[in-house]
Amino acid sequence: MLRIADTRTGRFVDVPSAHRHLLRICVHLPVIGTGDGAVHLRVPLVGDVLARTAELHGLEALTVLITPDLPPEQARALDRAMSALGIHPPAGVGVHGLTESLCSAADVHLAEYGTPGHDAVGGVWIDVGQVSPALPEEGAPDRGHLLAPEGTDPLAVRMLLVRHAYRTPVTVTGAALAEARRTLGQWRQQVAAWAQEPSRPIPADVLRQAHAALADDLGVPAVLDMLAQVAIRPDVPAGAKFETFAFLDRVLGLDLAREVGHRHPVTP
Repeated sequence: MLRIADTRTGRFVDVPSAHRHLLRICVHLPVIGTGDGAVHLRVPLVGDVLARTAELHGLEALTVLITPDLPPEQARALDRAMSALGIHPPAGVGVHGLTESLCSAADVHLAEYGTPGHDAVGGVWIDVGQVSPALPEEGAPDRGHLLAPEGTDPLAVRMLLVRHAYRTPVTVTGAALAEARRTLGQWRQQVAAWAQEPSRPIPADVLRQAHAALADDLGVPAVLDMLAQVAIRPDVPAGAKFETFAFLDRVLGLDLAREVGHRHPVTP
């Protein structure tokens, strides 16, 4: 069972509320101006993390995406941008104001902070913090193009965004993106090195803490902090570190095993 704080009441709610094995998620995409970047995609990204967390806890997740009425070219660009951030395709797509019935039975609704309509739907309502670049900053991207600078792995943007609690506003700076990129690269190299060692089970305390953090209002930042500690724990064998990172990447979606198969020195 997952516990999510409902924006309308501030109270924690168990989802799904009934004894079911299906979690129905409705993602309300913000109005899109020019371009498709992290500004617009944080809401579906949080929905993706919620769906992955549900599946990790033995639930089936069904996600519906409600979008503005987009021209075909922009809709295709949106699909590409979501794929670049590792967001799984939704089970259904509708248009604001026309097909809201697609979400009438949703357990959880996600929308950008300040979106109206909270009282018009049932289920839990989650406000997702807004994303913006630091301004003024030389060479900073505009609000519509925050995926990543050319040549940068867009999953570094995913790393940057999931590093923050989903309700917290995020300011994307060059320094923050560089730090996310550095951590992602380091973890991938370590995972590749650990993969060369015999497999070992995930430590029971780590598994218990990870499940508890994710079940408690999507505590992904706590999971990332825990992984940073696991990486340097001398009492955790390399094979167990590999299994821990690979297992939790099912929620993080950071492609942490990308470098497996390349030769890397084994790290403690």
